[in-house]
Amino acid sequence: MLDKAAVNLFSHIKPGDTPWRTDGLRDFFLYRDLGVDKATGGRVLCQLVKANPQRPPEHGTGWHRHIADFHIVIMQKGWARFLYNDKEHLVAAGDCVHQQPGIVHYLFDYSPDMEYIEIIAPADFRTVDAEGPCAVPPPTPWTALPK
Repeated sequence: MLDKAAVNLFSHIKPGDTPWRTDGLRDFFLYRDLGVDKATGGRVLCQLVKANPQRPPEHGTGWHRHIADFHIVIMQKGWARFLYNDKEHLVAAGDCVHQQPGIVHYLFDYSPDMEYIEIIAPADFRTVDAEGPCAVPPPTPWTALPK
């Protein structure tokens, strides 16, 4: 077995090098690996996440938290609405969110063009359901969004 601390490889992933996958954490998102997990021996996961155009928001992620040491989301396109604890946050293109370890949250709405970079340590983080501290607003139907 590799010592995770000893692995620190060069990695250069181009858009066509890794496919968009549907087998990530949420089946209503698409995921593309950016090679950092392998390059760091599992210390860090870096991936692109985007809305699956075939799956508009219905119920969102549900209340949950991640068992991770570090987690950021950098919104590249579109927007997403999150509840962090009991506060709503509109995360739009250009925004960066540091999700402190263990914070209870719910992504409940997003635009059809939503795409973000997600960086998490360790790469094999876990997600667990959590008790929600407040009611969740309904998502905006994609048909109601301006074109």
